[in-house]
Amino acid sequence: MRGAVYRAIGVLSALLLLMGQGSWVTGQGKVKPITTHLNAKWSDTPLLLEAAEYMAEESVATFWGFVEAVAAMDYQEYTKKTDKERFEATLTAASHFLLPSQLRILKFALSVRAYSPKIEMFRQIVMGRGLPSAEECGAVVDVGGELVCDVEKVVEVVEAGEGEAAVVYEVDHHYPGGESAKVVAVLYGELGSAEFLSFHRVLKELASAGKVDYVLRHRVKSALSRGVRLSGYGVELAIKSTEYKAQDDTKVQEEGREQVEDVEQEVEVEGFVFSKLESLHPEKKDNLDQLRKHLEESQHEMAPMKVWQLQHLSLQAAQRIMSAAPDQQLSIFVQTAQNFPFVARSLTRVKVDDKMKREILKNQNALSQQMDVGPTDASLFINGLLLDMEYTTIFTLLDHIRTEDRVIGGLHKLGLEGEALTTLLALDASDGPQEYGIDIRDSAVMWMNNVETDKAYRKWPSSIGELLRPTYPGMLRSIRKNFHNLVIVADPSKASSAELIRMVESFVTHTAPFRVGLVMAVDPDESLRGFDDPAMALLCAFNYISENLAGREDANYKALQFLIDVYASSQGDVTVGDVTSLFRSKYSSTDVEDVFGEDSDYDVGRLLAQEFVEKAGITTLPQALMNGVPLPEKHLNADEFEEVVLMEVMRTTQALQKAVYRGELADKHEVVDWLMALPSIMPRLNERILSTKSSSYVDMTGESNQRLTAISLDDFSDLKASEMTSIMTNSFRYLSTKSEPAIRPLTVWVVADVDTEEGRALLLDAVKYLRESNSVRVFALHNLDVSRGSPGVFSRAVEVAQSTLAPAVARQFLAKVLVKENAWKILEGAKKWSDFEITGLDMPAFQSRLSSLNEEVFKKYSIYCRKVLSLSPGARAVVANGRMLGTLRPTEKFVQEDFGLLEKYFQSTLGEKITEVLEAEDYLPKGNINDMIMKVAAILHTKPQSKGRTNITLRSEQYSVIKIPPRDPDMPAFDIVAICDPVSNAAQKLGPLLLVLQEVVNANIRVVLNAREKHSEMPLKSHILTQNYHPPENWLVEVVDSLHDLDNIKLESVESGVHSEFELEYLLLEGHCFEQSSGNPPRGLQFTLGNRKQPVMVDTIVMANLGYFQLKANPGAWLLKLRHGRSDDIYSIASHEGTDTPTGSEDVQVVMSSFKSHVVKIRVAKKPGKQNVQLLSEDEDEGGGLWNSITSTFTSGGADDQDGTVNIFSVASGHLYERFLRIMMVSVLRHTKANDALPLLAEQYGFEYELVQYKWPRWLHQQSEKHASSGATRSYSSTYSSRSTSRKLSSSMLIRSCEEADLTPQRSLPQIVRADVMGLNKEELDGAPYGFVPFCDSRKDMEGFRFCSGYVLLAITGYLLTYPPVPLDPRFWKHGYWRNHLANRKYHISALFVVDLKRFRHIAAGDRLRGQYQGLSQDPNSLSNLDQDLPNNMIHQVRIKSLPQDWLWCESWCDDESKKTAKIIDLVMQQPHDQGAKLVAAQRIISEWTEYDTEIKNVMQGFKQSKTQQHAQVQLPITNPATTGPYRR
Repeated sequence: MRGAVYRAIGVLSALLLLMGQGSWVTGQGKVKPITTHLNAKWSDTPLLLEAAEYMAEESVATFWGFVEAVAAMDYQEYTKKTDKERFEATLTAASHFLLPSQLRILKFALSVRAYSPKIEMFRQIVMGRGLPSAEECGAVVDVGGELVCDVEKVVEVVEAGEGEAAVVYEVDHHYPGGESAKVVAVLYGELGSAEFLSFHRVLKELASAGKVDYVLRHRVKSALSRGVRLSGYGVELAIKSTEYKAQDDTKVQEEGREQVEDVEQEVEVEGFVFSKLESLHPEKKDNLDQLRKHLEESQHEMAPMKVWQLQHLSLQAAQRIMSAAPDQQLSIFVQTAQNFPFVARSLTRVKVDDKMKREILKNQNALSQQMDVGPTDASLFINGLLLDMEYTTIFTLLDHIRTEDRVIGGLHKLGLEGEALTTLLALDASDGPQEYGIDIRDSAVMWMNNVETDKAYRKWPSSIGELLRPTYPGMLRSIRKNFHNLVIVADPSKASSAELIRMVESFVTHTAPFRVGLVMAVDPDESLRGFDDPAMALLCAFNYISENLAGREDANYKALQFLIDVYASSQGDVTVGDVTSLFRSKYSSTDVEDVFGEDSDYDVGRLLAQEFVEKAGITTLPQALMNGVPLPEKHLNADEFEEVVLMEVMRTTQALQKAVYRGELADKHEVVDWLMALPSIMPRLNERILSTKSSSYVDMTGESNQRLTAISLDDFSDLKASEMTSIMTNSFRYLSTKSEPAIRPLTVWVVADVDTEEGRALLLDAVKYLRESNSVRVFALHNLDVSRGSPGVFSRAVEVAQSTLAPAVARQFLAKVLVKENAWKILEGAKKWSDFEITGLDMPAFQSRLSSLNEEVFKKYSIYCRKVLSLSPGARAVVANGRMLGTLRPTEKFVQEDFGLLEKYFQSTLGEKITEVLEAEDYLPKGNINDMIMKVAAILHTKPQSKGRTNITLRSEQYSVIKIPPRDPDMPAFDIVAICDPVSNAAQKLGPLLLVLQEVVNANIRVVLNAREKHSEMPLKSHILTQNYHPPENWLVEVVDSLHDLDNIKLESVESGVHSEFELEYLLLEGHCFEQSSGNPPRGLQFTLGNRKQPVMVDTIVMANLGYFQLKANPGAWLLKLRHGRSDDIYSIASHEGTDTPTGSEDVQVVMSSFKSHVVKIRVAKKPGKQNVQLLSEDEDEGGGLWNSITSTFTSGGADDQDGTVNIFSVASGHLYERFLRIMMVSVLRHTKANDALPLLAEQYGFEYELVQYKWPRWLHQQSEKHASSGATRSYSSTYSSRSTSRKLSSSMLIRSCEEADLTPQRSLPQIVRADVMGLNKEELDGAPYGFVPFCDSRKDMEGFRFCSGYVLLAITGYLLTYPPVPLDPRFWKHGYWRNHLANRKYHISALFVVDLKRFRHIAAGDRLRGQYQGLSQDPNSLSNLDQDLPNNMIHQVRIKSLPQDWLWCESWCDDESKKTAKIIDLVMQQPHDQGAKLVAAQRIISEWTEYDTEIKNVMQGFKQSKTQQHAQVQLPITNPATTGPYRR
């Protein structure tokens, strides 16, 4: 429990699925609710479309199946239904595709509106495309840039295939079968509508035929007026101090607002029924009222308690929870955590059972040893996976339980349960190797050196044990062993390759402990010679030099040096002339024709190199391999290569050290052979196999006893995807090596049209591999274009062979007939099937079955390939145990060695583990073990990789663990374990989460009460509340409607209740940016975010701290660019991660389609000729960035009016401080010639303003209390200036309007301005980034306290830092720490300062201040008042210019005489002996206060009266009050 502030979240709490949240406070017989709602900024989205997006995440087949189900609905009837009836109809349609458990999760997802952002994203894309109105065109098709509203015209436009294809995103929905088509047709329509149906029928036929890539995007025809009511956030009612006396005295007018009925309820108070007593003794009503009030207040008394009373509060809370009935314990747990301040006193009377206390201590010891969970720590485990509660939101939780449920439900449908299910669930593919390599012991590799044998390394120690000798961190170990083998695979003629080859040559030259090899990947065309191709010329020259120096250990190195000399003499890519001219100069006696000509003997090795490139799976050059493992392509450049090599060396060294320590690697081993024998070294590398990025997964959980031959084509076509798959697996007969039963863990479906040469080659390689492995079985799945005619001879032959012959016989037969030469002879008629007769093959019977084959089976295969596998006709694919390895490109090879790699990969990740578990089962519930392995693997493949699961075992669970059994004991259950202190902040969040999980999933829940043994703090006696939102980190939320001051909720002054409406203003796009060359953040770089119509909508600046930046966005497709000006003049974007940029697009595009966090990573590089140009220079005048963008909406004035501009930033929170701020604004405008009330005042007094929002970064230390962090987390900064404000903001000032801080008896208030602040703007700062007014000390009678603490606004970043002050001696800066630190400098007050933003940016002042803040703020014993102490503490690093003393006067430190000349008066808390209210102090200190206050009240009151009169003149329609009510935004 931190500090002296406890939080009462109540039923306002976080993650309840109610549409509105509220806390009901009872006082003096009257219920006064505190309610709040949070709406999205966008219009409500149809639940039907949200459900469709949920289906899309299940699978492509499920989505389109749901679309067809919606198309079959009576949409006109559906639109007439109520919201509840539509919801039920949507669930009914979804129930045909989901398990009961999945349907509950769908309800959960719809209740929290998890997919609303995705529908809004599509709506924004529709708006950006500029479609005709829904009235003109209910559905629109975009084909090649042409918008088509006529269904009959679609086919014509598609067949024409003209225009530029539309931009598609990963979130788009492609109809199965058309993805590879050249023509893209994007349908914008609303599911179920008549217009949608007509286009859908046409487009799906075209897509099925492979003629068009049909993409569906949702289009909501008529937007609803209401917003989306959101869930998934927390609301806090924090109890705060009232000692500050800072409440607004303005009476809130509640007329016309919806109110809760004011009813005296029959409430028993401490055993007295006062309504009965008053009826019996009416003459004593006043006395009874006093007694009642006293008893009610004592019920909720929060007076300070003795230390001995506080010690066991956690244990006492745990005891109260465990003493309740088992079905009530979780509810008591939630109520205790959320209302702890009100129940704390009653808890002190609870006696703690020693058995419970001992059990808690035992469990704490066990948890500490097992999982490093200490007392008071909190954790949540779901099926053994730890969820970080600091970053877990309701939306990430939804994703997690959905994935887990898919796996658990799937395994259960296979008949697995109990220990087998639990064990399989715990299996993780990430337990195997994460990086795979290729064997580099290949003749294609030309080694430049050998660390073990070359003379240059002979003085190095040769013992492997040297690896364990201590060295300095990061130091390379000089040991005469080939521990680090670096191979460069490159086209040597390319400039990009030259950079890497130069570097590896320097490694050899400087005797780095690397063995360096080179593979020259040149054109394998045998007709090319050295005179024809520069790469061939380099290869010939290399081979000539190497062979002429044969026998020397440095022969290849000398040849490599020739390449380096060529690079030195050429610019850009090497030419043939560069090579031959240098060769002639160095080897003048050699005939160049013999080396580079037609009869050259030195053009050898290119075929070997080509084979190595194919075997290594290398698709782009250059590439580098460290011990056979490819290094990341993005780091293979001159700037990063050396660093990534050294990092890989350090990582490899650690692995080698472990092996030596364990005795796995010793001097007797040949190091390279040992490295190449590691499990991560594969016979071949193929990205499709080793990476799951392009993979999709077949749902194998369907249940059907039918076979393919027993179901009609129409009935088969109408089945769900999982049912189709079940029938398929029931019907398949597999090819294998032997016929006898055997465990074959890998099941491969070869999907192809074997009537094509490519299809036959793919199947032949699979069949050949069966001779090498008895652990694999293969089925040929025909993917024909049945619309083009009957299946060919090979399709028919393969089908008959695999469906009727013995597996081994079929394999042998196909291994012969599929050979390319034999196949062509069969097709040409030169050979017959009988020419390939083998033992066991009854050829007449085979030919008879061939002639009588029912061709309908091919149509069923074709339907399956399109609907379930999403393949276009004729496309090739490989499906391994339900994992589809993407669609093979037309020229892509998947050869015999790839099937070997596939088997080794599967066995090393999941195969062996699954087989071991299933073999241990006494029986297999369904099918044979091979089918079971295939289906289990298909399910487990869908699990995301994790860091492993934890089996939580406790010493005892009898006295301190809440146990909630699963709702349905016959169904598989989640295992949920929550560990927390029952009166901690974590309990306040965990409690509602557990209530949600209990409803959504079938779960066995255990809540381990990790109670703290002793406490020593308690809240102050106070009943003023402040309401604070706790949204997810990437949400920017602000209040849009509230009559009451949410910072100062005082229920005794409220007539009926307190209601507030909040709005989700923005979803943050966060990112990190670094320079490609140095890896450092490009300090001052600016990004913009917008769309094609408006490229610059928001902008931001990159911090030096982690290269962090953030941009305000909302659902939609956005363009991320460098800001026009110096940013894009100097830099270009080199690479990016986490974006949604379509292939081939030059623009960086980001799609915001979720409530979850979106983080991008950007690397930038300086443009040619700009390497020495600095982004931030003293004379830079680039507009933009955070603060410059603030004024971008003010005016279009240019630089000429810069001197007439006054930019003032201020901060306020709460009604009182907003009132102070308004007065301060008017006082500034009166003396300077240059929220709902802001627009009114701006119009009345002639200024412009903007509300600035910048979210506190999650990586920067957070403030725990609202008033210490509200500016940082919401940064409601009112910005205003005169009409002449310029876009190019170079200086600014802050005149503070502070918000109240908790537990602070002295705080500064806003200022009243009595002078022209233009003079402050013109103060010379003498090179300092900012100027402050120093503390004055003219008031000699000041004793005891330090005042004038407030907020320092770190310009550029928008961060707000604050800490409460503490009592200190007078003039504290003249002795102790501050006297020594300041060294005769002045201590400055943060209530007012002016900033030179150019200088501030140039010296990175904001980054420096943030860095110092990060260190100081985490220590509660550091500087006490960080907002003010921070700049004074940093005065030696960030200089402060002392402003003239008369710019700021405060009563605490300045005498009355100096007040006469003061330009700005700070309304500091009056002197210690005068503890009156703030408003009284303001009126006493400032004579003009009342005048300003009255004037502003009159302006606002006049506006309200005018608005009321206008409203009264509007003729409202007569409505039924029983069915309608006022809607207020």
